[in-house]
Amino acid sequence: MSVTQLNTIAPAEGAKRPRRRVGRGIGSGLGKTAGRGHKGQKSRAGGFHKVGFEGGQMPLQRRLPKRGFTPLGRHLAAEIRLSDLQALPVDEIDVQVLKAAGLVGDLVRYVKVIKTGEISRKVALKGINATAGARAAIEAAGGSLA
Repeated sequence: MSVTQLNTIAPAEGAKRPRRRVGRGIGSGLGKTAGRGHKGQKSRAGGFHKVGFEGGQMPLQRRLPKRGFTPLGRHLAAEIRLSDLQALPVDEIDVQVLKAAGLVGDLVRYVKVIKTGEISRKVALKGINATAGARAAIEAAGGSLA
């Protein structure tokens, strides 16, 4: 087995191509107008406009009505079902257990149990909220919420 030296590492053959040198004469294929075409704002040095500019016409993002709101912390909260709790093999459940089981994402901080499915075994929830119906179902099965 040969050991590669740092000073011998090179890109694969054909991986690097020389940069295109525009405006360097007729022989380059990109002389004279340098691929910018003739006249107009886009052909001039420094001649460009901001993103969304429509030549003075009211831009699309200002013509359309603004509606709704996306909360910034939406990836921090998650919901789980009673049937998910029923399927878990552990009795004491907190956010870390749910992450380890893959029921909620790694960034989640707040979890709420909703009343979907059924639960028939005793579980103890720590640091997890529940809707009124889910709380009643958990307590009816002998479980608790802390």
